Amino acid sequence: MKAFMNLTKALADPGRIRILLALRRGELCVCQITALFGFAPSTISKHLSILHQAGLIFSRKSERWVYYRLADESAAAEVREALAWVHRSLANTAEARADAQKLKQILKTDPAELCRRQCR
Repeated sequence: MKAFMNLTKALADPGRIRILLALRRGELCVCQITALFGFAPSTISKHLSILHQAGLIFSRKSERWVYYRLADESAAAEVREALAWVHRSLANTAEARADAQKLKQILKTDPAELCRRQCR
């Protein structure tokens, strides 16, 4: 029951849905996610924590950076189904398309530079 509640909580916030949709392009570092949405780093951290607890995303640390990606085929069936539903239902919204365009620009910038800008 707890896993189901974590999953529904994770999917209940538009910001977290936007993060899931952005991660469809592949792994992103926290700095890239922060740049994309313009949320405070603490807000991004909280959203990522909730998504991680629900099993919707995986993380890895490399030097100073933490990278996130969508859960893969090793995830529980309900997680895979939830991710498929998000993609099917929400990937073509105007907001998701705008985020995808902005993300293309962000991906042209070195993550270390993004981090430096955010730490100023």
